[in-house]
Amino acid sequence: MGRVAGKKAFITGAAQGLGAAFARRLAAEGAKVSLADVNAGGAEAVAAEINQAHGEGTAFAFPLDVTQEAQWIFALEEADAAMGGISVLVNNAGISRGGDIESLSLEDWKLVMSVNVDSVFLGAKHALKYLRQNQPGSIINISSIAGLIAAHNSPSYNASKAAVWLLSKGIALHCAKQGLDVRSNSIHPTFIDTPILDPLRQRFGKEAAEAKLARQVPLGRIGEPDDIANAVLYLASDESRFMTGAELKLDGGISAM
Repeated sequence: MGRVAGKKAFITGAAQGLGAAFARRLAAEGAKVSLADVNAGGAEAVAAEINQAHGEGTAFAFPLDVTQEAQWIFALEEADAAMGGISVLVNNAGISRGGDIESLSLEDWKLVMSVNVDSVFLGAKHALKYLRQNQPGSIINISSIAGLIAAHNSPSYNASKAAVWLLSKGIALHCAKQGLDVRSNSIHPTFIDTPILDPLRQRFGKEAAEAKLARQVPLGRIGEPDDIANAVLYLASDESRFMTGAELKLDGGISAM
């Protein structure tokens, strides 16, 4: 039996990067997974790969713009029907836009807040209907170490990921007060080897860009997707039944400085 055998997970931003890694890891440990992404074709490709590895009916794919409430309602309903329930929600979808407080446009500010924060609000709001029916449940929100430590040139990303951190705690307290066996926690990675680093790689070259980032990490390297997927696995499993309203810092030691 896998560590999440019988769990049914709904994962956003699952067409690539961290979301795809989460889906693969949870499926390998016995869960059914629904991959949701605005890139429906990418989500379908990853789901097909998972089904080939673990059998048909393990993975499903659904189109989802996480800023649109109606799409959330429809995708969750479809995933619930496909998997026979939802017991884990992974709010992973996120974007970044550069620019300091003076140069960042209001349009980009609103876009980052909508994708990074509204999505967590909408996901938890509408997924709780299903999590109530499939307890014990777990809500896992992917924040960032940038939600705990600020920078001079990323106000929208810092603010949005800080909002995810505190919203996760509020959701946890709501569920506890309701008497639900549904937990809510946040994960705070540092630089991870995913496509989100591609703009920096294109600017400096792959080797130079990754070395530049690694110098900021006490452990001396950027993280791998599985470093974060292992934390998602723990929070999705019943091993973490007594953890709620907490944050996991997977930052190679940055926050210890």
